[in-house]
Amino acid sequence: MADTGLVDAVTAVVQEAGALALRHWRTDFHRWEKGPNDPVSQVDLDVNMLLHARLTALLPDAGWLSEETADNADRLACGRVWVVDPIDGTRDYIRGRDGWAVSVALVEQGRVTIGVLDAPARGDVWRAALGHGATRNGAAIRVGDRAVFSGSRVPSDGLPKADRDLVAVAKPNSIALRIAMVAADEADLVATLRWGYEWDIAAAALIAAEAGATVTDAFGAPLAFNTPRAQAFGVLATTPGIHAAAVERLSERARVLSV
Repeated sequence: MADTGLVDAVTAVVQEAGALALRHWRTDFHRWEKGPNDPVSQVDLDVNMLLHARLTALLPDAGWLSEETADNADRLACGRVWVVDPIDGTRDYIRGRDGWAVSVALVEQGRVTIGVLDAPARGDVWRAALGHGATRNGAAIRVGDRAVFSGSRVPSDGLPKADRDLVAVAKPNSIALRIAMVAADEADLVATLRWGYEWDIAAAALIAAEAGATVTDAFGAPLAFNTPRAQAFGVLATTPGIHAAAVERLSERARVLSV
């Protein structure tokens, strides 16, 4: 279990990073495409630099894995590793929408022990420590109790025909914030069916799990962190009562898409 003082220190760092991002939000900052459909901005890089400096000062022995830093295999030999997305939901950030967050997790021996999300444009700070529960703005949060798959709330811009028995709710671009919605009983199900990176989900996965959600990869297998590829196929965060049904609903699509 994580030390409360360390959780507080990490939260302060993440909020400092969020404040930096918020100052530049909706201004004329430099942005470009790292690759097809993969936007980045100068603010992402500036936030990454701040987080690296502050978090490394907190734990000089910890490794580093971030979306905006070239990966270094040395992290695999570290007992503790920071897993960071300086701005998760960059597309919303660039468009002036509020569905973005700074995401920081501490991974120890493959398990997330601290997770913090700061969504300053929404006025929300989410945090969790392994074995200590999860909070939003200091108040404890708990996953919902939905046990019937049909009618489950899903953050989505539009549901496919096969899933029209579900209920679409507002979808932030940040996958971390969508997972946090499950933690706070604002959604019942979040699923992705693609190869994704650990930095997108590490902090939110702990927040959801500590709020009582079931969080796995798209096939229902446990998530692992600080892996050589730093990837998993999909993420599935649900109320406990619908997780098995969600795995069954998505299994064939996941099998085809994971090849």
